[in-house]
Amino acid sequence: MGPLRLVVSVGLLALLVSKIDFDDLIPHGRSLPGTLAFLALGIVLMALSMFVAAWRWQRVLVVFDAPVPFRHLVADYFAGQFVGNVLPSTIGGDVVRIARVSRDVGARDTAFASVVLERLTGFVSLPLLMIIGFALRPDLASTSNGWIAVLTGGGTVVVFGLILVVCGHPALAGRFTEHENWMRYIGAIHIGVDRMRRQPRDAGAVLALAILYQLVVVSAIYCAIHTIGLTIPNAAVLAFVPAVAMAQVLPISVSGLGLREGMLALLFHPLGAETGQAVAVGLLWYAMLLLVSLAGAPAFAIGSRRPVPAENET
Repeated sequence: MGPLRLVVSVGLLALLVSKIDFDDLIPHGRSLPGTLAFLALGIVLMALSMFVAAWRWQRVLVVFDAPVPFRHLVADYFAGQFVGNVLPSTIGGDVVRIARVSRDVGARDTAFASVVLERLTGFVSLPLLMIIGFALRPDLASTSNGWIAVLTGGGTVVVFGLILVVCGHPALAGRFTEHENWMRYIGAIHIGVDRMRRQPRDAGAVLALAILYQLVVVSAIYCAIHTIGLTIPNAAVLAFVPAVAMAQVLPISVSGLGLREGMLALLFHPLGAETGQAVAVGLLWYAMLLLVSLAGAPAFAIGSRRPVPAENET
């Protein structure tokens, strides 16, 4: 599957990059310092999103009665981003995060479930932001390609609903909570879902941080859009960027390359954006993420030196 994903990314990027007119990527009527200011702010916001994501992860762990120092989670999150986005490895960044945080909580199943649930919050926050964007500008849904965003958001909600039913039902995922083999990881996810249902305050805190995280990321992409000098409605950024973020997690490309840029081109073109401009926004999005992920190199190199507590499988 790995080589096929690489072929898809390379093929899509080759097609899309060929449509870039590099002369149009220089914003007209704006000074170089102004352009660089947008770029710098975008990078800062992308870095800030990592801290918010670590905070969200911490709140998920609180649901499991597994408090972990914030500085540990920040280091683990950056280490995971470094592995997932920078290193040419098949080892996912989430695998690194699970391995590292299990040293703090003393249970790999809890560590696994915390990462899964933290990821799943995006299935709620992203469609919610997209709905707000469409509420601000209902005409966006009627653009020639607006249906793609609507379909992406609707599909995400449906998938999330199915996952929630399976993971939250005591007769489905719940029956694995007492298992001692690999199925206990499924049971751990059930425990987390069940506790969030019973502890609405904790669930609300996780959801609020999930929304804040996505807002910070969308703000970083807003800066990328203005770095390129692309002019589109602000509501379109709020409606379409979450749709792209949902689509790029599909396991058909490498780090969303090609798929992300193609989605941006499809959604922004009816708003007057040139294909090359939309592709450049996507590449800048990835470049900012890559640059911030490089900061995780020290955390990846030294993070494994934390002491390993005795593991509690229950």
